Amino acid sequence: MSIPQTGGGLIESHDDLVTFLASGCKPEADWKIGTEHEKFGYCQDTLKPLPYDGDRSIKAILEGLQDRFGWNPIFEGEYLIGLELNGANISLEPGGQLELSGAPLDTIHQTCDEVNEHLREVQSVADEIGGRFIGLGFAPHWTHDQMPLMPKGRYKLMDAYMDSVGETGRDMMRRTCTVQVNLDFGSETDMVQKFRTALALQPVANALFGNSPFKEGKLNGHKSWRGRIWKHLDEARTGMLPFVFEDGMGFDRYVDYALDVPMYFVYRDGQYIDALGMSFRDFLKGELPALPGEKPTLSDWADHLTTIFPEARIKKYMEMRGADGGPWRRLCALPAFWVGMMYDQNALDATTDMIKGWTPEFREELRVAAFTDGMAAEVDGVKMMDLARQCVEIADAGLTARGREGAGGLVPDETHFLNALKDTIETGQAPADELIERFEGDWNGDVTRVFGEYSY
Repeated sequence: MSIPQTGGGLIESHDDLVTFLASGCKPEADWKIGTEHEKFGYCQDTLKPLPYDGDRSIKAILEGLQDRFGWNPIFEGEYLIGLELNGANISLEPGGQLELSGAPLDTIHQTCDEVNEHLREVQSVADEIGGRFIGLGFAPHWTHDQMPLMPKGRYKLMDAYMDSVGETGRDMMRRTCTVQVNLDFGSETDMVQKFRTALALQPVANALFGNSPFKEGKLNGHKSWRGRIWKHLDEARTGMLPFVFEDGMGFDRYVDYALDVPMYFVYRDGQYIDALGMSFRDFLKGELPALPGEKPTLSDWADHLTTIFPEARIKKYMEMRGADGGPWRRLCALPAFWVGMMYDQNALDATTDMIKGWTPEFREELRVAAFTDGMAAEVDGVKMMDLARQCVEIADAGLTARGREGAGGLVPDETHFLNALKDTIETGQAPADELIERFEGDWNGDVTRVFGEYSY
């Protein structure tokens, strides 16, 4: 989750909110790629989650990265809660998951190098204290009570609120991990086209990257339990956003949607002020009960946008949010999947043709089928395997057309980052299918075997 936003003056009108989003528009030559991924830390001998504090802890990992690799500390009060270096951030998710929010980079070669360097740094620090990290979409055997809540003010507020608005919010906070990619748009028209592709095809990404078939040591009956959790978290701030596909969609329409999402907090002077369930519309009028008479700044608006959790969302860029955390190789496959479809106009037009005619009901049914059945999903005679094959073919063509070289010109483009997905299409097995097969086979129902064989 995001750190507090900074900068931006007082909001004078509704148009300021629209302008904030529209200011993200960039010429194609300036489009970047940002990759984010989360992972679970655990004690190597006990297989228990790393606590926040102590000799073997999340804090010790952060301090090791700071001391050895020059990361700059980020504090909330007395607590070390993150690190920053060269446009990238390392932050703490609510249950101690460690997240890299990568710097905006030009190519997938660069973002993959960044991911690899980060994982090597984390691994070297973790090895010294007897810790390890693993990429999964949901904690394989830890209970809710075993997952420590990190000492960040927004998490304390959210934790208390979640059970009042949905079934699975506290599980989302403590026991899930994701990988996502953030991409740019060139204009409002480009944003709308990309947003529609991102939302409609998010279930395909969920199926290809599904990696959470376990809950508390047993099979949970789903390929992506993380995907199910987001379905039942909070209807006011999650979902597939049917309005994005309607006539009149644009930055202004998204602002109206965001204004109707209940608030979590306002950040002032290093403190999170409880604004749970309150209205940003009231805040604009100076009538927020938490801060009577005070009006919001653009930083408050930026903070509010980070508390909205649909399957894809926009800020000054677009976030693809549908994939489970996963193995090392797939951390580079996700940006390849979306960049290939989004950053070449012919490819983007092909996805637009692909989703044309899909109804809101079909998109929602596809979402549920994806997190339940993964690559075996089928809705109204449409097979997930066929959709995934078509998406990967479009992405491959898009990356070929981009022609971004790597390794000093020795690698002609970025298409090889799709190889993990091509393997899934060839075998029919996403990561969850492989884990289920191992669990029912040579692991003999012992889910803890996942740590020895799938950790970074």
